[in-house]
Amino acid sequence: MLSQYQILFYFEGEGLVIMELKRNDMPEGADLAEIFHWLYLEKQSQSLIKLWFRSLDSSADIEERFFEQGYLKFNVREATFIEKYNSAQHKLMKYDVNAVSEDIHNMIKSYLKQP
Repeated sequence: MLSQYQILFYFEGEGLVIMELKRNDMPEGADLAEIFHWLYLEKQSQSLIKLWFRSLDSSADIEERFFEQGYLKFNVREATFIEKYNSAQHKLMKYDVNAVSEDIHNMIKSYLKQP
């Protein structure tokens, strides 16, 4: 059975996690914004927030994602998330998506149940 979602990217730092999900349960022809979700998990409060995707840029070595809430720049090993108005910068490490904890999977499942 195909999972409801798959994690495409998973970055983790001292106080937060940023990940991209692809929903596998959407009808054919669904809008890309419904299929792909970038999520920000604040570890201390366990708050899971949707990052509102605006655009992307990619080259052979660096990927960039621009969101309403900030900017993510990453390569095969690490990432930096810069919050909007440069209010904070977060260093993150890229991890294998298969190593995501069961707790985080449970948070994702709860998030996907929301209307």
